[in-house]
Amino acid sequence: MTAAMLAPATSPGFHSRLCALVTAASCLVHVWVAATGGHGVWLGLLMVALAAVCVPCTVHIWRHGKVGALHRVAAAAVAMAVLHAVLLLGTGGGGHAHGGGPPSFAAEVTGSSQLLLVIGLELATALLAATLVARLRRQAGDVG
Repeated sequence: MTAAMLAPATSPGFHSRLCALVTAASCLVHVWVAATGGHGVWLGLLMVALAAVCVPCTVHIWRHGKVGALHRVAAAAVAMAVLHAVLLLGTGGGGHAHGGGPPSFAAEVTGSSQLLLVIGLELATALLAATLVARLRRQAGDVG
């Protein structure tokens, strides 16, 4: 593999697009969970609203790698990870189940497992946003 082949994967543009894709995936997960109706109407509406708030930042990150949008996405992702961790630890995972699959569902995912997956997705989103901010600042020469 040559350096030219690796350049796109190491460029800020690739990092920005990856961050935007993970943020969009998080938005889609919120909409999907809301659409399944396992949380009731008001929590479903809240999840759709949260996803809608994140979409403009996702677009800004995809197109321009805006630092302000990255800050908002990182803060929201950390807040969501903390909220889901509190739900996981506060109820032992048992009180926050997201509905089950059919009886033949081979790899049944419990409420605890789903919360851990959501926490992982949110932490990945925050990590990508934070590392992109650091990378952009380093390139701009703002590091003191």
